[in-house]
Amino acid sequence: MISKELLFSSCEQLGIRISERAADRFDEYAKLLVDYNSKVNLTAITAPDDIVIKHFVDSLCLNKFVPLTPEKRIIDVGTGAGFPGAALLCAEPSLNITMIDSVNKKLDFIRFLLKELGLEAEIITIRAEDAAKKAEFREKFDVVTSRAVAALNVLAEYSVPLVKVGGVFSPLKAVLSTEEDQRGCSAVVNLGAKVISKYKYSIPDGSEREIIVAEKISQTSPKYPRAYAQISKKPL
Repeated sequence: MISKELLFSSCEQLGIRISERAADRFDEYAKLLVDYNSKVNLTAITAPDDIVIKHFVDSLCLNKFVPLTPEKRIIDVGTGAGFPGAALLCAEPSLNITMIDSVNKKLDFIRFLLKELGLEAEIITIRAEDAAKKAEFREKFDVVTSRAVAALNVLAEYSVPLVKVGGVFSPLKAVLSTEEDQRGCSAVVNLGAKVISKYKYSIPDGSEREIIVAEKISQTSPKYPRAYAQISKKPL
């Protein structure tokens, strides 16, 4: 379905390497995504080349700036149709990835996808702010990521409590406005982390992107994350 040549050349353009076997998995992922999307609304992006660039390559950029290895425990917050979590797993099946979302019908697709591809991950239907209150999730992850979920200050409150001290919060974002940058970085500090790097780059269709890498330097106060209604009404 997809152009593997486009996938390889786009990855190469960004300094990302994937195997032929990974490309086969991505091809199957795209087919299953488009077919499933006709029954359950997962994504507005269904053209093969757009899936390659805007979903697969965009997701794989995380590993360019935050090295991911099997010993690291990774969580994808608000995974949706599996971006970036399932895409990262397609590229490297040995990764230890947990994917969470509040919408179970989307996670049903992820469960189906991983079974079809012979991949394994922990898939849990739960809101991020609820997960971060549970002992089995709170401050247990080396890498907490997400893509296109919320403004940085809101996303930080959902995500930083999940990061272990010494781990990183690293969301995939469009280029931040000055306001989102300032509010987001302030929220990160309030939650016990510190922004150590920001990377701006373009994916092959010309869309500008930004990845923030924030290291957790102290435990998050027990008062965070607040309830969804409080976060929405008065974000950090």
